Amino acid sequence: MHELGIMTGVMEAVEKSAVQAGATKVLKVTLSIGEMTEAIEDSLRFAFEVLTEGTISEGAELEINMVTPRSLCLDCGAEYEHDRFHMVCPECGGYNTKLLAGREMQIDSIEVDLPDD
Repeated sequence: MHELGIMTGVMEAVEKSAVQAGATKVLKVTLSIGEMTEAIEDSLRFAFEVLTEGTISEGAELEINMVTPRSLCLDCGAEYEHDRFHMVCPECGGYNTKLLAGREMQIDSIEVDLPDD
């Protein structure tokens, strides 16, 4: 289950950023995860729940934007979306393609509660 490893890295970065900002609570974490990473959304959510227990992120909302794979055909120039297994160009049938999107793993935003000064 590589989702636990992914989420461990995410939560380390989230907690570090929140503490550096002086936050008292993490309210929401938004991620973009490409389908080509083969990460399973439900497993990511489960790992998030487990890893946030007893931390300033406990009870935070997790928003996951799954990114559909998109490629460019280097033979005819067509840009197209596809699934993980069918990357052949739908225009010319070519196999000479470049993946443009779908392998992302990034934290898009972190919403925190800051103390009133």
